[in-house]
Amino acid sequence: MVSVKTPLAVTCGEPAGIGPDITLMSWAARKTLSLPTFYLRGDPGFIGRRARRLGLDVPVQVVEPEEAIGCFSKYLPVVATGDPVDDRPGEEAEETAHAVIASIEASVQDVREGRAGGVVTNPINKAALYSAGFTYPGHTEFLGHLANTHWPDGPYLPVMMIAGPELMVVPITIHIALKDVPLALTEDLIVETGRITANDMKTRFGFSAPRLAFCGLNPHAGENGAMGTEDQSVIAPALERLRSEGIDVTGPLPADTMFHPQARQQYDCALGMYHDQVLVPAKTIGFDESVNVTLGLPFVRTSPDHGTAYALAGSGKARPDSFAASLRMAAVLSDPSTL
Repeated sequence: MVSVKTPLAVTCGEPAGIGPDITLMSWAARKTLSLPTFYLRGDPGFIGRRARRLGLDVPVQVVEPEEAIGCFSKYLPVVATGDPVDDRPGEEAEETAHAVIASIEASVQDVREGRAGGVVTNPINKAALYSAGFTYPGHTEFLGHLANTHWPDGPYLPVMMIAGPELMVVPITIHIALKDVPLALTEDLIVETGRITANDMKTRFGFSAPRLAFCGLNPHAGENGAMGTEDQSVIAPALERLRSEGIDVTGPLPADTMFHPQARQQYDCALGMYHDQVLVPAKTIGFDESVNVTLGLPFVRTSPDHGTAYALAGSGKARPDSFAASLRMAAVLSDPSTL
């Protein structure tokens, strides 16, 4: 088993999606997958029903977080959180929104109180949460809000990283429309994202001197202003500031030549100017093995690198690989001595 001093909190995610499935499948294969101890925050009755639907022999034990370690070898520990949920795979329901949000909030609070070593979030559907007052573009932004609400030493800027065995990437702007990227992309945002990425790669991932490669915004990194000026006027000055702080950076580089095998040997993490610029290559190269990690927070958060997959929910066909990798990575990041 991977070492972790306290259990990891796992959120329930969208009940109609594959989050419950991959949680159950991972616990059932916990020894083979070498998983750390975790507990699920959600509706115990719903989890039991989903296990039976999947044909899995997963006994559920209702616990408090600190009791998870003692029973994990025999039971899936579940901390009852939120309202009861019906087992309707693939059927989005507004009434489950409060339970989904409560699971995330309570899991973060568990870390704040020292009851959990980190948070592993199952996939959510933001549209299904809007009826309950959820106003955030995604998990990353909501977790940043919770960090700034419950921890006194902020402000904290959450930074999304997709970490796979062959490629680590960070998008500098995240869940915004492509047409809004040029205005949102400021020199200060690039600098702060670069600082957070370099710092967390040192303190959490064990890189002594991480090498960061920055994509350009425009095709061919603007080609000296022929295809846009942002690469010269915004990105290049930001990278000079990072270099002056002793951070190893290269760029802005043409994004279309950054991700072949030889190019990837020249850096440890690629930072893109917008979401799909770096998530497309990351998911293409390591879809089932990559992990979504939120940098820049006062707590560890990881997540599988995929969505709710309604079409697979309840079918037994979902793959738990990315979720299991998320658990193992959260355990390591929660205890840097294991690096």
